[in-house]
Amino acid sequence: MMATVEKMTLSEAEQLICDALIGVGARAAVALSVSRALVAAESEGQVGHGFSRLEDYAAQLKSGKINPKAEIRVQSPFPASISIDADCGFAYPALDEAIERGAEAAHLYGIASMSIFNSHHCGALSIQVEKLAQKGLIGMMVANTPKAIAPWGAAEAQFGTNPIAFAVPRADAPDLVMDLSLSKVARGKVMSASKSGQTIPEGWALDSAGNPTTDPAAALQGTMVPIGEAKGTALALMVETLAAVHTGSSLSSAAGSFFNASGPPPRVGQFLLAIKPGQTADGEGFANRFEQLLGEINAAQGARLPGQRRLKAREAAQSEGLAVPSAYVDIARRLA
Repeated sequence: MMATVEKMTLSEAEQLICDALIGVGARAAVALSVSRALVAAESEGQVGHGFSRLEDYAAQLKSGKINPKAEIRVQSPFPASISIDADCGFAYPALDEAIERGAEAAHLYGIASMSIFNSHHCGALSIQVEKLAQKGLIGMMVANTPKAIAPWGAAEAQFGTNPIAFAVPRADAPDLVMDLSLSKVARGKVMSASKSGQTIPEGWALDSAGNPTTDPAAALQGTMVPIGEAKGTALALMVETLAAVHTGSSLSSAAGSFFNASGPPPRVGQFLLAIKPGQTADGEGFANRFEQLLGEINAAQGARLPGQRRLKAREAAQSEGLAVPSAYVDIARRLA
């Protein structure tokens, strides 16, 4: 049976989520930052990072697992290095601050790193790296998440799905944006399927006994299947080093859940790089060389650039509005 949906514009969706978050104790500026990120993810088709998160966010605000009075604190230990304590609040205001300051430093010094700790779920990383590309910078971002993937050959989860995103600015075309989870699919999709009463395809996840499962509830109690088998878990270790160890955040194995209101705050981390492109002897040629590369890819029969589905979904959302499951809309209205 198909779930009923409600159509709304992007601005209507942002206002609804913003009102709902304010209704459960979020500050207005924080609620606006969160609502923009959730609606941006929803518009790209990343529904596991959109409206489906609102109920969990609200419950965690009420319980204090997300600090409703968080005050982010910024330090700059080196000229091109920014460190932000998110104070166990939402990740999004800390990311807004990191990107604003990091972009300024990257344009001044050629490169900047941004570390965020004591943080929470940061949604679709594509949204954040695209902001850097829109400022004329190459952007990279990694984040650690609560444990969901076992080291290759082991049965117990130790790494999160630990996503990676990358964006490159383009002058006369949409910026190139790549965003991938190190599990075969983002865990948010499994959570979304669980909330909507749907099954998941076999091959996405294993249950707690290590067996393949199509039951999202069993998958959430088990582990996610990594991309590329052992290579995927090697990448997860790289992300864990940058996003957790380097930033001073909780390891994925100790991070509190993103999905329930009980237990300690996640205290996870995010790490970003912003790079001013074309810093070689012939730096002025960066844009031309990059377009040559993309042109060769586009010319290959059957090939497509990453992020094309995302762009089409966003264009459709901007022109036609969002089709949001009515259950999520009802939750938002009750909270508001």
